[in-house]
Amino acid sequence: MNLRQVKRKTKSIGNVKKITKAMQLVSAVKMKKAQQLAIEGRAYRESLDKIIAKVMPSADKDASALLSAKGKGTRKLIIFVSSNKGLCGPFNVNLFRLLLKNIDFHNADFISIGKKGSSFVLRMGSKVIADYSLTNPLLETSAIFELVIQNFFSGAYKEVQLVYNTFISTLRSDPSIETLLPFVRKEDVPEADKTFEYLIEPSPEELIEKLLMSYLEEKIRGALMNSEAVEHSSRMIAMKNATDNANDVIYNLTQLGNKLRQEKITNELLDMITAKESVEGNSN
Repeated sequence: MNLRQVKRKTKSIGNVKKITKAMQLVSAVKMKKAQQLAIEGRAYRESLDKIIAKVMPSADKDASALLSAKGKGTRKLIIFVSSNKGLCGPFNVNLFRLLLKNIDFHNADFISIGKKGSSFVLRMGSKVIADYSLTNPLLETSAIFELVIQNFFSGAYKEVQLVYNTFISTLRSDPSIETLLPFVRKEDVPEADKTFEYLIEPSPEELIEKLLMSYLEEKIRGALMNSEAVEHSSRMIAMKNATDNANDVIYNLTQLGNKLRQEKITNELLDMITAKESVEGNSN
């Protein structure tokens, strides 16, 4: 590699560095907003879960169709939450590995949220019955939930599962599979609450249907929020690593350029000295 090539490559890497730095800053802003939504929504979902656990023992099993519904089909319906864009580290790869390990693609259909997931599912030979990649998924949560309920109660599927990345912290996330339907009846009440006798108004039978519907819909909404927080966190980290790597490459190229420049100057000085000695030798 000559000096001109080193300069050209250094300039090219410098342009890449500017792009990755800009993407890092944009992702950092989006990450902060997404993480705040995910953390704030988690408290509501946990409270809803506790309320259901307290109301459930007082409600009849026939109080809600969700409590008695059993999957009648032979296939699974998977709500798969991935990303539309790449450059986000292992965000999508971890989900793909989880699916390959736990899902039989020949006996599963998918509701896809994210172009990367949709492409992967189609390559694996499965069917995508609905794709919400081109819309704002959070605004479509109710539509996704209605589609799931309709397909499950029609007897088309034996089970509905949710696959997404769970946000834990900026540096940590876990790919998760959760079963939404059939709904598992929760009878466990926290030990601290067993000494209390609750008066529930209106009756548990009137409350349980709406509570369960809200709970399942919020599970989907929570998965979307978690996924968005993990995606922006992963992209920010990936762009930071790319920027750091670009700095290292630029440093090494600069060192190489300096070495080549010194060699060129040394060779020119040697040529000048040789030429001078030749001239002086001829004159003598």
